[in-house]
Amino acid sequence: MIAGLTASLASITCRVHPNSSRSRPGRAGPAARLDFIGFVRLPGEAILSPSPATQPPIESGPFAGNIFMVVAPSGAGKSTLVNALLARERGLVLSISFTTRSPRPGEQSGREYHFVGVDDFHVRRAHGEFLESAEVHGNFYATSRTWIEEQMRAGTDVLLEIDWQGARQVKRLFAQAVGIFILPPSIEALEARLHKRGQDSPSVINRRLLAAGSEIAHAPDFDYVIVNEVFDAALAQLNAIVTATRQRYVSQAMRNRGLFAQLGIGL
Repeated sequence: MIAGLTASLASITCRVHPNSSRSRPGRAGPAARLDFIGFVRLPGEAILSPSPATQPPIESGPFAGNIFMVVAPSGAGKSTLVNALLARERGLVLSISFTTRSPRPGEQSGREYHFVGVDDFHVRRAHGEFLESAEVHGNFYATSRTWIEEQMRAGTDVLLEIDWQGARQVKRLFAQAVGIFILPPSIEALEARLHKRGQDSPSVINRRLLAAGSEIAHAPDFDYVIVNEVFDAALAQLNAIVTATRQRYVSQAMRNRGLFAQLGIGL
């Protein structure tokens, strides 16, 4: 298993690269092949596509805030990086997902997740409340569309910790969303981290390693890739992406309307 996953990891150029037009999910042309290369659907894992009737595309503006999507295989250090970024960045908030899974010890509804029943979840989804939704290992997960739009209109940047399936849905609805994929320095390092954190049984760790192969194969779909080998360096790179994104013309124009009007420029 490790040899096969190492080969998958080696096939991806580890980089931090600017917006790549070939990595836009949902577009025709060469990028379409990325949806299926190396994809292995595990038992009980499925994607829930948004309903066209209830999920119209989000317009690119007027939003002063940005969406950042951070994706990684389990054990790559995504949550640690995100928590450190949130601690140092003002104006950046974490979107709290809805889920039907049971709370783990120490988790509270409204902090780690909004824990809801399956029926409640499907009602909310039918009413168009979710930006994206997916079924992973028998549990449903979703991101609140309404809350995110409110935050962005107020000029607040929103960070999503989601999987590649959810990121693809968000990108279809919000083209300006910034996708960031976190890679481990090696599959061996990933396995060691999963064992070290002591949260899962050996069988679950094996399943997470198997899933990592298909997840890593979707790294080319993202705007930026960060290799989390040295934590401080990876955090600095993540911070740099947020800073650079905030300087994009549309964001600056929306956050500085008075100045832009005075200078005779605008959207």
